[in-house]
Amino acid sequence: MVLRKRPTRQSVVAAVGIEKERKSISAKRVTTKLKKKHEKLDSKMPKKPPTAFFYFLEDFRKGFQEQNPDIKSMRAIGKACGEKWKTMTYEEKVKYYDIATEKRAEFDRAMADYIKRKENGKVENSEEDSEFDGYE
Repeated sequence: MVLRKRPTRQSVVAAVGIEKERKSISAKRVTTKLKKKHEKLDSKMPKKPPTAFFYFLEDFRKGFQEQNPDIKSMRAIGKACGEKWKTMTYEEKVKYYDIATEKRAEFDRAMADYIKRKENGKVENSEEDSEFDGYE
């Protein structure tokens, strides 16, 4: 038989007060989340290039689908790709890191150019695509 100590009136009142305070804090968090406004993305702004893994994924997908034409699930392909990437040595990954660094350098140049044009007021927001094409 386990004896439990009965809570006192003061401890019950304190617990209720803490619970009310928690609710008010969570209500404040919800309202602050709703007040945030998202800035519109500029269509002329260069897009960030993909990482080395995504360049590997592109190559891996082609070869994997040729070897396994019956597997159509993106989940299975992604899982196999992730396992392969983890087991690859750094020397095997260097090819993809080189591509990624080249694309990142192109992005940095395009972004610097974009910032200069924006500061000079020469950038107009329109529906056209940006000059930098992240994927080839």
